[in-house]
Amino acid sequence: MTKYIVVSGGVISGIGKGVIASSTGLLLKTTGLKVTAIKIDPYMNIDAGTMAPTEHGEVYVLNDGGEVDLDLGNYERYLDVTLSRDNNITTGKIYREVIEKERRGDYLGKTVQIVPHVTNAIQDWIERVSKIPVDETGEAPDVCIIELGGTIGDIESAPFVEALRQFQFRVGHANFALIHVSLVLDMHGEQKTKPTQTTVGALRGLGLLPDLIACRLPAASPLLPSTKEKISMFCHVGQDQVVGVHDVSSVYHVPLLLKSQGIIGFLQRRLEILPSHISKSSSLKGEQLGARWQELTRRQERLFDEVSIVLVGKYTALKDSYMSVIKALEHSAFRCQRKLKLQWVESSYLENESKETDPAKYHEAWSAVVGAGGILVPGGFGLRGTEGMMLAIKWAREQKVPFLGICLGFQLAVVEWCRNVLDLKDANSAEFDTETGATPHPVVIFMPEISRTHLGGTMRLGLRPTVFEEGSENWSVARKLYGGKEKIWERHRHRYEINPEYVEQIEKSGLSFVGKNEEGNRMQVMELKDHVFFVGLQAHPELCTRPLNPSPPFLGFVAAAAGISTLKEQLKIQLETFKPPHPESAMVSEDQIRSGTGVVTKAVNGIVEHE
Repeated sequence: MTKYIVVSGGVISGIGKGVIASSTGLLLKTTGLKVTAIKIDPYMNIDAGTMAPTEHGEVYVLNDGGEVDLDLGNYERYLDVTLSRDNNITTGKIYREVIEKERRGDYLGKTVQIVPHVTNAIQDWIERVSKIPVDETGEAPDVCIIELGGTIGDIESAPFVEALRQFQFRVGHANFALIHVSLVLDMHGEQKTKPTQTTVGALRGLGLLPDLIACRLPAASPLLPSTKEKISMFCHVGQDQVVGVHDVSSVYHVPLLLKSQGIIGFLQRRLEILPSHISKSSSLKGEQLGARWQELTRRQERLFDEVSIVLVGKYTALKDSYMSVIKALEHSAFRCQRKLKLQWVESSYLENESKETDPAKYHEAWSAVVGAGGILVPGGFGLRGTEGMMLAIKWAREQKVPFLGICLGFQLAVVEWCRNVLDLKDANSAEFDTETGATPHPVVIFMPEISRTHLGGTMRLGLRPTVFEEGSENWSVARKLYGGKEKIWERHRHRYEINPEYVEQIEKSGLSFVGKNEEGNRMQVMELKDHVFFVGLQAHPELCTRPLNPSPPFLGFVAAAAGISTLKEQLKIQLETFKPPHPESAMVSEDQIRSGTGVVTKAVNGIVEHE
């Protein structure tokens, strides 16, 4: 029987439920259990694809093309699993399913209501998805972590809370546990428990009793024994059921912080998980994972040499817009044994217009770019800030500064090359035609098979193959980072691509497209030969990074920024040890994707880009 652990939150949103849920799953995985995760988002959207990054942070893309909440990225990174779009439940998805059933007559003329029809649909969804294999074993998970988004008491989450109240009886007491994350504030040296007492009271009133109360302290001071005793008394739980989660040097220490407070043993007792029921090979694998994670955190504490990276982006006002990019950089810095120094530059501040309107920000932005050890231009949509991005790219190219371009950054690197090397002064992306007028040199165009009149379902989404060009194994740094393999797989989220009509002219001038799709008409990896590291990818490799298996392009980029000797060392390691983070069943051809015979399926949900 699958064990279910619900993680809810109280007092405020953004309290850290995602990290605590992921950390709990990781700790159980170190005991040899197979773990999956589900995120419940109570908003009405069908998925996260139509939301601006400044709303909820980045849109995280899965192998199957699902556009989901960024917390699923946390689950995949911590648990080293591959999830599907169904692992993200939204109010929109549930209501759509219920209404479709009603239209088909599945309810046999009954009045369709929140209870029982919507709550049953939620429970059925959870039970179905919790049994889908998510790792290389191909076996059903032992444990499912369910994170309930929002805050207890929110009106939009009420149907989900009621569904979970019923669900605990459907699966049985020994198969259902609840961790409630609450806020404990430090007011003038006194840790205040009243917010926690209030939110636990509200939770109990809704029919859910917390098995563990995770007290989130937004300070470096740990939870005091007297505070734990008070929460235990007034929230009707034992002291061993109250754990403190204070600020630590990095989120990678949170699992160890929870482990030190006995959370593994408590959950094993509460859910009647017997170590004797776990195979020796699974236990050994879990122990090795735990040891590697501890070593990761130990090495992180001993890092003194810095690597300086400048991220030139459009959505820098909300750092969560680039969550996976940040994690890919962190994982790569860990591997290179460097402390990451990440500077944020709003791309529009690099443009000449800012020199007049805000000279202080203009000079501050350029000061960061000029002093960078490496320059990263990530993805985005729309015209705003793109001229500033190309100025940063030009600087990296001419000054031999390590550069990595992702999606839009890759496209703009090609546009910059065409303007300044091929002397096609008006070269641009057709994406910007509506704002700048049609360009005479559209080096980036709408993808050929896509409708120009419909935005819904027109993205190139999900895991796709890239084939490296013959002969690139002799010189391509990008290929070596992928272990020298001929074919690789990365996740995509884009509508525009490099215009095939300009490819021959571009390659003759010295910029190589070393990776293409299987048909050879889509440019997917770009690299400049006479440069320490100048690489661009149409895909989003940051979406597949893991703490113990960094994204190859990011690893090469950070290594190059740390120095040529570090890059050579990492290239050697990658050639010997690189292993793709994807299950074998997901690494299929484009033909299988199109025919629906592969694991990856075409996305069908709508998407609108936001400036």
